[in-house]
Formats: sequence, structure tokens, C-alpha cells
Amino acid sequence: MPPMATLPEASIRPAAARPRPASGLSRRALLAGTAAATLAAGLPRGARAAAPLQVVATTSMIADLARRVGGDRVEVAALMGPGVDPHAYRQTRTDIVRLTRADLVLANGLYLEAQMEEFLDELAARRPVVELAEVSIPEDLRLGAEVYENRWDPHVWMDPALWSRLIPSLQATLSDLDPEGAETYAAGAEEATRTLARLDAYSREALASIPPERRVLVTAHDAFRYFGRAYGFEVMGIQGISTESEAGLARIEELVGVLAARSIPAVFVESSVPERNVRALIEGAQARGHDARVGAELFSDAMGQPGTYEGTYPGMIDHNVTAIARALGGAAPERGMDGRLSAGL
Repeated sequence: MPPMATLPEASIRPAAARPRPASGLSRRALLAGTAAATLAAGLPRGARAAAPLQVVATTSMIADLARRVGGDRVEVAALMGPGVDPHAYRQTRTDIVRLTRADLVLANGLYLEAQMEEFLDELAARRPVVELAEVSIPEDLRLGAEVYENRWDPHVWMDPALWSRLIPSLQATLSDLDPEGAETYAAGAEEATRTLARLDAYSREALASIPPERRVLVTAHDAFRYFGRAYGFEVMGIQGISTESEAGLARIEELVGVLAARSIPAVFVESSVPERNVRALIEGAQARGHDARVGAELFSDAMGQPGTYEGTYPGMIDHNVTAIARALGGAAPERGMDGRLSAGL
């Protein structure tokens, strides 16, 4: 494999260009001890990488995409596994070692990895760090984060057609680092694009079977706005875009009124968010004489268990779409798009 090349300028966002929250985290708190020492010992960008490329992704969704495009020319590890909330995740000492030894680090960006941002900025001075959603999704296709000034909603993977826009950036990045693998990456990108297009087509068909008046999605936090835009749903989250925001009693009471007034039959919990607020919502609706229920547990900020179909990006979306369609009166098949869901919904 040839020496590692510098990534294209468009692929890496300079640290200084990223907006910061008014009450930013302390860099010293994140980089103390092991972090500072490991970064100091990290290899320079020009160091030769052994095949296959060692890729570390922050989320399992990005890791899945990297495996599909990279094939056997990459070894991909995800920092955040099932049930992990990326909004609150902080890198561990083990993560720091893995990140600083990687040939390529892939993140979502758009402030999803909020607690890791300053560390990733520091790391980018020594290793290729690419925020795939941030460099791939143009601003006119992003949704704003209403309660966070100058922020975008980072949950772009909830729309498979939008998520597929990351594929060309990923293909170009891998090909730049490993020109000998360009044909492999082109073939992987083509196959991944077909897979996501088919997933989007299934989603449209299944969700269109829900009666229009029932296309209301009530979830634990506001992670499904791209889903709602893509498939014509009104989306209501108990918490905001970040799980770090608090769900007030007034918000729960407001949603109780919506459930009762519009006879919404189901609300949804999420695998990476505690379900106590959803339970409070259901109890409040029942107190008003409306029998709402939990439709299913959805995958929002993390996929299912590794080794399962739901532990892949297509399986994650297939599960969500099938569960939502069936709970809200649609006609999706019990075992999903290809009959592969682990349990009937």
C-alpha cells in the first residue's frame, strides 16, 4: 500500500471553522493525562499504513457504511455500541489509543459527538478526521436545531436517501488514502447506494399504508425529524434534539393533550434513551381516558446488537419503519422488508 496521502481539503473541516456552544467544555478536562500523552506520540499523517486500513468510526451507523464501501480493504471499529447515546458520550482511555492509532477517523459531525468535539479537533492535527455528514449534506438539506442557535439537527441517518449522500465522500476519502483499492471502493459504493435506495423504496411503500390522520410519530427525543420530512410524518419528541435537554412537565402535559385529542394509538421508546418520560406520557393519556400504548422500541442514535440484522443500518431502518407502520395502522409485513427481522412486530 502506498504512503498515506493528505485528505482532500473538502473532506476535513478545519477545527477553527466549527462553531462552539457558548458554554464550551474544557479542553483540559478532555485531554488531561492519557489523552495528551497519546496524542503527542501519535504518528504523523504521512506515516505508512499497513493494509487493511484501520478505520475508527464514532457511531455504529457510520461504521456500517464504512464496511459496505470499504469491503475487505478496511478494518472498522465503532466506538459507540448498542444503547449508547452519542450526545453524551465521552471518549475513554481505550478510545483515545484506538483513535490515535487509526489510519482514518470517521465522525458524523453536525455536533452529534458534542462531548468529543474538542478532542477530535486536537486529533485532526495528527490523523485524518472526517466528519462525513458535515461534509456531505449541503446546508439547504439540513434541518435546524430549533433550541440550539447556529446548530443543525445531526440525525441525518433517519432518511436513507439523505444518508446515501455520505457514500461519495466516503469513497473519495478511502480512495485517496488507498489508491490501490479504488476499484474496491467504487464497487462497494455502488452496492451500498443500491441497498439504501431499496431501503428507501420499502420505507415509502410501508409508511404510505398508514392512514394520513395517523401519521404522527411521538418519541422519547426529537431524533426523527429527517424521517418525518422524508415520509410525511408529524414528529413530536418529549425531549429536544439532544438527550441532554430536559423534558419538562409542561411538555409532557402538552403531548398528553395531543394524544387524547387526536386519538393517537401508539408512542415509541428508543433503545438509547431511558423510557421513563414515555411511560409518564402514556399514564397521563390513560388518566384522560385515552388508551395509548408503546408501539415498539425504535433505534434512534444507535443500532441493534452486533451480529444481528438489526445491528446493521438496513436492519435498523427496516425495524423502525416496520414497527411504526404496524403500530399506527399500516400494512407492513411482520418480519420486515425481506423477512429478516429477529422478531415479528
